Amino acid sequence: MCFSAQCRAHYRDYLREFGATLSLEEFARLYAHHGVASPPRTPRAMDAAFLELHSDAGRRIAIHILEARRRQAEAWQAELFRQRRRLSDAERSLQTRVTRKALEDQRIAGSKLPWLRARLADLGRQDLQPRDARIYPQWYVPVMVWADDGPVVMPMRYLCRPAGRPASHDRRYPGCYNARRDNLEGFWKDQFAHTHAVMIVDAFYENVSRHRLEGRELTAGEAEQNVVIEFRADHGQPMYVACLWSRWTGADGAELLSFAAITDAPPPEVAAAGHDRCIVPLRRHNVEAWLRPDGDRRRAHQLLDERERPYYTHRLAA
Repeated sequence: MCFSAQCRAHYRDYLREFGATLSLEEFARLYAHHGVASPPRTPRAMDAAFLELHSDAGRRIAIHILEARRRQAEAWQAELFRQRRRLSDAERSLQTRVTRKALEDQRIAGSKLPWLRARLADLGRQDLQPRDARIYPQWYVPVMVWADDGPVVMPMRYLCRPAGRPASHDRRYPGCYNARRDNLEGFWKDQFAHTHAVMIVDAFYENVSRHRLEGRELTAGEAEQNVVIEFRADHGQPMYVACLWSRWTGADGAELLSFAAITDAPPPEVAAAGHDRCIVPLRRHNVEAWLRPDGDRRRAHQLLDERERPYYTHRLAA
């Protein structure tokens, strides 16, 4: 299903590779929402790209990013204080009488405090790490589409809500961050061969059952255990993942840009690792043709058939 990917979150990768332009207007619109109670989720590597941008628009975006971090730090500091007090009260209570509530408060606060300290330390970190480019469903990531004058990089949510569907679509179809190839001319008929996008990724991650990864059946009484596997192409180069996208407009005029990665039957090594789907990486020379489908479904299928076919190595994700 490609529930997570390590993407190229810096817009510069698209500009250098394809001569794309940057839609600062769309990025500014996204980051302006960081002032709301539940801001959009964005990978830290994407945020960092705009903290380096010195144009007026870039500085406005940076202000939104830094304000969102300040608000997050305040919320975590307040929660840290509450959990410290909770732990102190529980330990004081346990000195006189052991109760279920005091034990539960001690357990919960004892687990939350290290988590909060780690999050606060991470929030102030300056160096970028590979995990800073990892995305999950409902996160926003730079993707490339085709506009009138050429390729354009825009921020889109990784869970597609097709135009014309109600906002409740996200709850009814939580798996729409992937578009199955065998349903492109069904569920995705309004996007396939009409609105195509490309996301650049270095790795993708899948949930698999441990016993399937180990190539065995569950033993008697054994509970199924989930593990996360990281897959990488053996050639070590980025993958240009075929995607579909949509611009959704609500009754109040609110807009949402969102996309889904196309998945297909897995190659043998992915299937052997326990997963039944795989992303579709385009050949580099086919990217422009993919972005300009012009309604030609036959040609679009041909481009998917001509995909890159690397060997995917895998390991347990950290």
